Amino acid sequence: MTAARNQYHARMQRVLDHIDRHLDGDLDLDAVSGVAAFSKFHFHRQFNATFGVSLHRYVQLARLRLASKRLADREGQSVTDIALGSGYETPDAFARAFRQRFRQSPSSFRKCPDWEPWLRAFGPLNSARSKIMPTTFTPDEVTIREVGPTRVAIFEHRGDPEILDVTIQKFIAWRKAAGMSPKTNPTFNIWHTERRPANPAEYRMELCVGVDGDHCIDPADETVRAGEIPGGRCAVLRVTGDTHNLEPAALYLYRDWLPTSGEEMRDFPIYCQRFFLAEPEQGTAAEVHLPLK
Repeated sequence: MTAARNQYHARMQRVLDHIDRHLDGDLDLDAVSGVAAFSKFHFHRQFNATFGVSLHRYVQLARLRLASKRLADREGQSVTDIALGSGYETPDAFARAFRQRFRQSPSSFRKCPDWEPWLRAFGPLNSARSKIMPTTFTPDEVTIREVGPTRVAIFEHRGDPEILDVTIQKFIAWRKAAGMSPKTNPTFNIWHTERRPANPAEYRMELCVGVDGDHCIDPADETVRAGEIPGGRCAVLRVTGDTHNLEPAALYLYRDWLPTSGEEMRDFPIYCQRFFLAEPEQGTAAEVHLPLK
């Protein structure tokens, strides 16, 4: 039963990965059901039952999310190119869908994004993604490494995790303005609390960029500060594909691997380093680090 369930979940995960990689292409029922090797006559019900949202709405939200992030990059593509690159047949169709969802035109959003309705609009998408079934990890996937210290610029989020996406967008804008690409400056997340604390106001995590020194950090800028991820021994678990929710990997290290490892934790929070893989279709990867004594 467990093996059959895991295989079913893996097929559904394959569907989400395919959608993410082909937002500018054909994502109708025939195409998407074929990726999972499910009958198209039942797939729309299967998708809705699994993720709590219809395939059509999920695809629309995913396309609008991609488009809105490209719009927020003010020096990026034109609105027309963004519309066509996000799977819309015409700029007018894109503009109508965008205004309906965000109460802003694409050009207005580009000039001054209103993030509150943006967050509300993607509630169903975030909820669907959170229902992706956790991957099963094994002890042989965990490696112990000696990690060197890394100087970082730290962009902190405090408060309700529901508004974390707003902080992420501000972080991305800051690092672009500072000229620090993910290809040249590594990206880290440091978690100081659990993903869903009892009091959401207590949630705290840090978005970090590896830097050579403190010269790129403006002392007058209160949104970012200099810091360091200390070196030392770490248990490392690599996750590929969907890295939106790394809680299952972190829980595996804490709950399953650590008690039987004979190791003890060091006094530094669990953190991850994020990677963009060489080929876009491969998606992203993350390495979750549990600091050890």
